[in-house]
Amino acid sequence: MKFSRQTTLRSQATVTGVGVHSGLPVSLTIGPASTDAGFIFVRTGLDGADREVQAAAESVIATEFATVLGDREGPLVSTAEHVLAALRGMGVDNATIEIDGPEVPIMDGSAAAFVAAIDQAGIVGQQAARRFIQVLRPVQVAMGDCFGELRPHAAGFRAEVEIDFANPVIGRQKYTLDLSPERFRREISRARTFGCMNDSVRLWSAGFSRGASFENTVVFDETRLLNPEGLRYSDECARHKVLDVVGDLALAGLPLLGAYRSVRGGHKLNHAVLTALMADRSAWQVVEGAEVARRPRAPAEAGRGMAGGMIAPAYGPDVS
Repeated sequence: MKFSRQTTLRSQATVTGVGVHSGLPVSLTIGPASTDAGFIFVRTGLDGADREVQAAAESVIATEFATVLGDREGPLVSTAEHVLAALRGMGVDNATIEIDGPEVPIMDGSAAAFVAAIDQAGIVGQQAARRFIQVLRPVQVAMGDCFGELRPHAAGFRAEVEIDFANPVIGRQKYTLDLSPERFRREISRARTFGCMNDSVRLWSAGFSRGASFENTVVFDETRLLNPEGLRYSDECARHKVLDVVGDLALAGLPLLGAYRSVRGGHKLNHAVLTALMADRSAWQVVEGAEVARRPRAPAEAGRGMAGGMIAPAYGPDVS
């Protein structure tokens, strides 16, 4: 496991598609950024100058159906979680994300297209040391029957997600992932967003999901899956919730050293837990990669999302 240096993209890569809620065409380009920059959205196509917004918890202005980032003048980028998940999941520390519309393109409903764009652009190492936010003590948030917590976990970042839907076709699912680029690519990146047909009708009537289709959303009715090609994984819904967790928690600004557990969660809960962590300065500290690498690893815990019970590297490899 190599923690030593920050990474960015070697060049630019562009994806085009439509927004799942707006239905509008949009082009998104990921590219290099300087050390310690984090993830910066650059909204183009506006009247006047382009506007930038940092992918940070304090930039979140809505979490109802997606994670929406904005500034004092209003929303700038909606549905940011999938591209952020791809960048964090693939071990990128610093990147610019130029977008010419109000919403990140939904593509096929997963992060696969953004992973392919990262592969096309390439990842390179930078001279500055990689930094992490290390969780020092548990932080918990309860919202009705939804529960989320971040707790210390020295071996990297772990996501433990449990969903429990009244829809019997989805039902109760669990997935646990110890994050590494390899595991994100193989287990999580292709998991698509999902919904129920009765919810889709409600969203359409409210002006949302105008770009949703069977090409970018897994749809269920009360008795069956409606997509003719079927599921990519038997527990694709839980895996997609893990994808959302990785993207939403990327708004910490630095990769996390900790374990996140959510029960019946979503964007709102993810943001609430991250906000609670950042508000409690005694619950976390910033550490550099060299310091993390010197520490002894915690014992591996067997479970889903791990091979043979061995925890995979949290980030890496260091790219030259």
